[in-house]
Amino acid sequence: MPDRPSADPSVEELLDLAVAAVGGARRDGQHAMALAVGEAIETGAHLAVQAGTGTGKSLAYLVAAVRHAVLADQRVVVSTATLALQRQVLARDLPLVVGAVGDRLPREPHVALLKGWHNYLCRQKVDGGYPQDEGGLFDLPEPRGAAEHPAPADGPARAETLGEQIVRLREWADETATGDRDDLVPGVTDRAWRQVSVTAPECLGTSCPQREACFPVLAREAAHGADVVVTNHAMLGVAAAALAPGVLPEHDVLVVDEAHELADRVTAQATAEMSVGAVEHAARLARRQGGLPTTDLDAAGRALEAVLEDLPEGRFPSGLPEAVGRAVAAVRDAARTLLSALKPDPKEPAEAQAGRKMAFSAVSALFETADRMACDPSEADGTVLWCARSEDRRGDVVTRLHAAPLSVAGLIRTHLLAERTAVLTSATLTLGGSFEPLARSVGLGGGEGEDDVPQWRGIDVGSPFDYPRQGICYIARHLPPPGREPATDAQLDEIAALVEAAGGRTLGLFSSRRAAIAAATALRPRVPVPILLQGDDQLPTLVARFRDDEPTCLFGTLSLWQGVDVPGPACRLVVIDRIPFPRPDDPLSAARTHAVAVGGGNGFMAVSATHAALLLAQGAGRLIRTTQDRGVVAVLDPRLATARYAGFLQRSMPPFWLTTELDAALSALRRLTASG
Repeated sequence: MPDRPSADPSVEELLDLAVAAVGGARRDGQHAMALAVGEAIETGAHLAVQAGTGTGKSLAYLVAAVRHAVLADQRVVVSTATLALQRQVLARDLPLVVGAVGDRLPREPHVALLKGWHNYLCRQKVDGGYPQDEGGLFDLPEPRGAAEHPAPADGPARAETLGEQIVRLREWADETATGDRDDLVPGVTDRAWRQVSVTAPECLGTSCPQREACFPVLAREAAHGADVVVTNHAMLGVAAAALAPGVLPEHDVLVVDEAHELADRVTAQATAEMSVGAVEHAARLARRQGGLPTTDLDAAGRALEAVLEDLPEGRFPSGLPEAVGRAVAAVRDAARTLLSALKPDPKEPAEAQAGRKMAFSAVSALFETADRMACDPSEADGTVLWCARSEDRRGDVVTRLHAAPLSVAGLIRTHLLAERTAVLTSATLTLGGSFEPLARSVGLGGGEGEDDVPQWRGIDVGSPFDYPRQGICYIARHLPPPGREPATDAQLDEIAALVEAAGGRTLGLFSSRRAAIAAATALRPRVPVPILLQGDDQLPTLVARFRDDEPTCLFGTLSLWQGVDVPGPACRLVVIDRIPFPRPDDPLSAARTHAVAVGGGNGFMAVSATHAALLLAQGAGRLIRTTQDRGVVAVLDPRLATARYAGFLQRSMPPFWLTTELDAALSALRRLTASG
């Protein structure tokens, strides 16, 4: 084995080795980013770095991270927002970096993957060590952290029954080396996965007979021995919300890729909800698995049901209404009484302990939520409370109470950024040309150089794309402003003309599902190209069909605005139906807007315009994915050209050549179509 080098290789030298390993060429933006990340790690100042699509940002930060982890013997945690990027980092980019630079470092770097507990198969549950509880599955929210695992990309055939999925999972349990849900292909539904997994509070812990072979325990042991740990924003949300102390291993550097999503992911984890179904589920487990009478909790559930029946939807700025508050307090008190009697007895058989664990977990979660809501919180105290109704998976209408933090900036600053260096990166970090909206959302304050906020700096390393030459942003200034209707005749005429000029090849980004359905329904008979609609099939399947058949169009809503990567001629036109402001009745947005206004700021610009700017930047970014791509982004909302906030929104988007002339956009699309 060759001797390891004694000298410390520079970040730039290691990046050159990594780029050479993939047969790439030097990119100035990539080198600037790698050097900035290395400098931030050395100085301890936080870094926000915007790196456009095609910069190669993952190699840039991974080289600096691996170098620091080995030379300083300090762990680095890398977090991604999407499973696709997580797979890319773990399966492609990190092995490439380790292979390319390993010989230039004193020792081989070690890497590990860390996810939420319920993402791993539980051997004890598969072997029958947990009682099965089918009831109430439709009435409950997913476990905290479930957002890290959306519907599987390779979902099961629709004809596969729940029983067939569970049989396949049991067979897979004897084959898998990781127990990681993402290694199961094809995937299964959440309901099937729940039959073979447990949440962290449900785990038997050290008393489990299969502790030494436990998949989530093995994953955590690997993470604690690794130099670089790859995780996801849902795990960061758990850590930031202080829901599970020690959920992340000790580390002195945190790299957050797709950092524009961090605040929303932390908010999701810090949001609690309560429904009658959750009360009934906890009571049922306490009876079946704990053998306890639940008279008080049952009565509290009925009282809650009675007050929720006529409760109007919307916010409660001054706290819960008195009757609702009393019902929630009764749930809290009844749950508290059950908790002490539900603690597992180590002398009990393992299955009995498991049942008690399940009951204790459900009742404990219910108690914590009720206690949080019953303490008379209000927006003045930093808590937003509201009531909302939605359909569950069976189609029944469920009323839920929600409690969320007015801001998560303090949580992020205290639990994620303090006592370590953070590198926040994305292709869309600046809004209106400034890093300050991002800085405020993650607790870095309102600007650089202030004494009372952590030291940080923001840099934009640019993009390899020549946006003014590669793309046109067409704003339909002549159209009337959008109203309540999902789509106007004028909008539909405009979309039809644009789609025909592009020969299909259109990604339609709509502000609501109603609008997407209305557009697809109206245009399918009018244009001679296929139009796929989100919801017709699994999203990965639709995206693959859109990518593989050039004339095909794909229309959809929010999940298409971010993360869809279709380079080449299959996507020549991106249509945005309206500026994606949050809904006026969205409780969190309304509360945050009010809080900014009370503090003397511009609530609309700080909340609604910032939200819209981020989505516009992400949506418009779907067009140009390589240096060869060409096309048009068409925004059918005249306010992007005429409103007082138009400049802020335009500066947040890629710097395309701008026009308000429809003929210019149509001519460009026809030329692209004719050229093939």
